[in-house]
Amino acid sequence: MNDFISHAADLPAPTRFPWIAEGIAFGGDYNPEQWPEELWPEDIALMQRAGVTSVSLGIFSWGMLEVADDVWEWGWLDRIMDLLHAGGIGVNLATPTAAPPIWLLQSHPEIATVDADGHRTAQGGRLAWSPSSAVFRRYAVRVVRAVAERYGTHPALRMWHVSNEIGNENGRCFSEETGAAFRVWLAARFGDVEQLNAAWGTAFWGHHYTSFDQIEPPRGARTGHNPALLLDFERFTSDALIGHYRAERDVLREITPDVPITTNFMVMNTPGATDHEVWAREVDIVANDHYTIGADPHRHSELAFSADRVRGLVDGRPWMLMEHSTAAVNWQGVNRAKSAGEMARDSLAHVARGSDGVLFFQWRASTAGAEQFHSAMIPHAGVDSQIFRDVEQLGATLTALAPVRGSRVEKARVALLFDHDTVAALRSGRKPSTRVDPIDMPIAIHRALTQRGIAVDVLPSSADLDGYAAVVVPTLYLVDDALPARVERFAAAGGHVLVTYFSGIADVNNRVRTGGYPGAFRDLLGVRVDEFFPLMADESVELDNGWTADVWLENVDAHDAEVLARVATGERAGVPAYTRRTVGAGSAAYLATRPDEAGLDAVVGDLVDIAGVQPVAVVDAGLEVTRRTADDRSYLFLINQTGHERRAEASGRDLVSGESYEGSVRVAPGAVVVIEESR
Repeated sequence: MNDFISHAADLPAPTRFPWIAEGIAFGGDYNPEQWPEELWPEDIALMQRAGVTSVSLGIFSWGMLEVADDVWEWGWLDRIMDLLHAGGIGVNLATPTAAPPIWLLQSHPEIATVDADGHRTAQGGRLAWSPSSAVFRRYAVRVVRAVAERYGTHPALRMWHVSNEIGNENGRCFSEETGAAFRVWLAARFGDVEQLNAAWGTAFWGHHYTSFDQIEPPRGARTGHNPALLLDFERFTSDALIGHYRAERDVLREITPDVPITTNFMVMNTPGATDHEVWAREVDIVANDHYTIGADPHRHSELAFSADRVRGLVDGRPWMLMEHSTAAVNWQGVNRAKSAGEMARDSLAHVARGSDGVLFFQWRASTAGAEQFHSAMIPHAGVDSQIFRDVEQLGATLTALAPVRGSRVEKARVALLFDHDTVAALRSGRKPSTRVDPIDMPIAIHRALTQRGIAVDVLPSSADLDGYAAVVVPTLYLVDDALPARVERFAAAGGHVLVTYFSGIADVNNRVRTGGYPGAFRDLLGVRVDEFFPLMADESVELDNGWTADVWLENVDAHDAEVLARVATGERAGVPAYTRRTVGAGSAAYLATRPDEAGLDAVVGDLVDIAGVQPVAVVDAGLEVTRRTADDRSYLFLINQTGHERRAEASGRDLVSGESYEGSVRVAPGAVVVIEESR
């Protein structure tokens, strides 16, 4: 097996680990403790039949292992570890801290999270623990040490899976213990309380502090909290959760220095409590959970954006898809089943964008418990089902794609900047419009580029911009002082920039930049805005180039920029809506509204034309195209999201079907073709 290299910030040597499976890892969460033991051999046989190579084990097993305080029952886990090893299936063994046992919750109710109104979480769910709880930390570290000492040398062990979706249900806690930890965090961040007062603008409403001891978490209040306090509490929350992850990780590293460690991120849909850019530096391999929203007509675009964002967190290195669904989930209003071929397309779209693993929640659909109607690799209907037949086919496809593992997605020529801090800042305090969604424009622009066959790297704003021809800054509300200068240097050197509305407005303390909007990017763009005009839900305007726009308008003064489109209707008729300014050898464009799909496609077309960016390959509309490369080979992924045959210009052998093509590739409706390209 090839090795992968850890880039975690503080790992001791060695930092080189074998990959967790032969080829692309395939499998999912396995919960044998939910099933009769006599079923386990059948599970192993079915896993072998489906091509499963990797399972995540023991994720919610704490109460089944430590049945009372320091009373342990290991037998069942010993036996299933041995069975999996005998079956040739590797184990990503979890630290079982996602679900504290009932005896612990009852003996120490103070470990549970407290909501903003002071209500403590009752037993019965999962992730009920506060990351600031010293008592929980003590018990969690103890169970991690026990598991690591017992199974650290087991031959089935391939990777440690720390807890599960840390920060999901326990994303925020407002307990007294959390308040004390928050004050310590603030003291370390600001040094003295006067620095905090200056940064937060506490003179407003007379909230001046004379001691860190006076500061409380943003608990329930009849009026809104200070946006700076809210933002720093978001940052503290992510850091507190990371602190708990590190505590578990460090025990594992001490006992098993040669076993890689991860935890599953949730880069998907609406961003959560954790800043994944920071977390990505703390794991040996980035693992992500991703679930599409059935009601979202652009769910596959969101998947592509999220997968590209995960890759951007690891500088383009391979990562792994730790969880997704075979069909319906159980937590949406209406839990839509996937259409024919959709499971395979979703799976392979992640592989196309850099994942070297395809894992699901879960192996068998539960018959009891809170997720009893969540789909699985074996549904309630059993193996005589379309889902399991599709799982078997996917396993065969991934076996055929084994040569792809270890290759990297070809670096794009377009970078799109996206930061968790902007998301956190936009939800920290009242803003001009709740219709401004920090993820809307990033996904919409990414979709418009992808539909043109243009590759996109979704990067944190701190990323190196060298090698890119175009940079998109979509609704990047909060930026530090360094980014505008970096973007301007990029443009002056011949790069081309697109900035969209409500970008550059706030500094790192969530304070509005004065002098006119768009704040930090005002000089770069050659425009100045003195007032926003957000549109109501039923409002739209026409532009003089025929586009329709909604959500947002601004009173733009294009004093040093060419006006490419103006508002043509309504009170703001004549106001610039789309501008461009020459900057050295490059340019900087500003989009001050949200155009319709045709308008956004035209904006993206302008950007790639002026930047000279070409598609990954010449393909028909509706065909997603991505290329992964290694030193001596390349793989062109063609995913047909339409109900009609599509074509691409390419030559080589399809790893999925074995068919060879010369010059033109046919992709059947809903199919995936992976061309090992002729070199």
